[in-house]
Amino acid sequence: MSITLRFRRYELTKRVALMISRSSSAGSSSCVVEIECDGIIGLGEAAEFEIPGYGESIEQIERDLASAAQWLGSMHATQRWAVETRLRSEGVGASVRAAIDMALYDWMGKSVGLPVWKMLGLEKSATGPTSVTIGINTPQGAQERLRKWQELGVIRGIKVKLGSPAGIEADKAMLEAIKEIAPSEAYIGIDANGGWDVATTIEMSRWLRDRGVVHIEQPLPVDQVEMLRDLHGRCALPLFIDESCRSAKDVLTWGPYVDGINIKITKVGGLSEALRMIAIAKAMGLQTMAGCYGNIALGNGAAHQLASLIDYIDLDSHLNISNDPTLGQPFENGFLVNQDTPGLGIQYA
Repeated sequence: MSITLRFRRYELTKRVALMISRSSSAGSSSCVVEIECDGIIGLGEAAEFEIPGYGESIEQIERDLASAAQWLGSMHATQRWAVETRLRSEGVGASVRAAIDMALYDWMGKSVGLPVWKMLGLEKSATGPTSVTIGINTPQGAQERLRKWQELGVIRGIKVKLGSPAGIEADKAMLEAIKEIAPSEAYIGIDANGGWDVATTIEMSRWLRDRGVVHIEQPLPVDQVEMLRDLHGRCALPLFIDESCRSAKDVLTWGPYVDGINIKITKVGGLSEALRMIAIAKAMGLQTMAGCYGNIALGNGAAHQLASLIDYIDLDSHLNISNDPTLGQPFENGFLVNQDTPGLGIQYA
């Protein structure tokens, strides 16, 4: 039998709104994709996202899915490579490519009776905990957000969004407030989302290093990515890029000037491209991070299949969604926990 593709759009609501250097969000839209073949259904997620110069609206996602459904009817779910090649040639966006790719992995795992992590020859356990995200806020508001996260259980990693429009003194005050109440066992990483320039990054990296922060992510705007060459060797903390790293080619281009990359399967086009990026990063001696946008448990659960390959895991968005239509890995003792069920281990709520 050939592939049948179906999808459904969901409007999602955040429990707590998230503010970063360039925007604020209280909700988002996402499509759950079903790929059926030989009586087996694989699930994937196409989440809307927007970063400077790149992204996909939910309307574009729906158009691309409807178009792909027409020609996927002539293919089989085992033809993952051919499907990816056709999607790229058709100019289909990364989020839709990611959804179809993860659905095909889910389908394959279910067809052979193995969880995807095991099918790929990986380990069940993650290399580390998943961090929880605290958006730009007042010092008091940041503390309240951390306490809200702690209602879920033990917190072992914290990603703090800096790059406040109010300037670096506001950034410092917020970070100091978080450190006052943060668990001693929790590491803290910083994500400026392009909110700083080179001079600010150098200054803040020294200040943050002295306060035990472990890394800085995407300090420079995407349109200033060339400035990474000026920043290289002058940043006092390991430097990761996110918005500036969207494909395996970008790892090769910018890898010499950074210490790590943030791989979001929605941004890069799926698990297949993520695996290529991880292989290149490891060959170049770079660290890796698995991140997310407003993904539900389905998208984050797919990314977490690769958790034994990842240095830093930041797959917390679904924990902040009040109406997630899917159920995935449980959050236990600060970790997401992969399951032994075939495929991605995801089901409808």
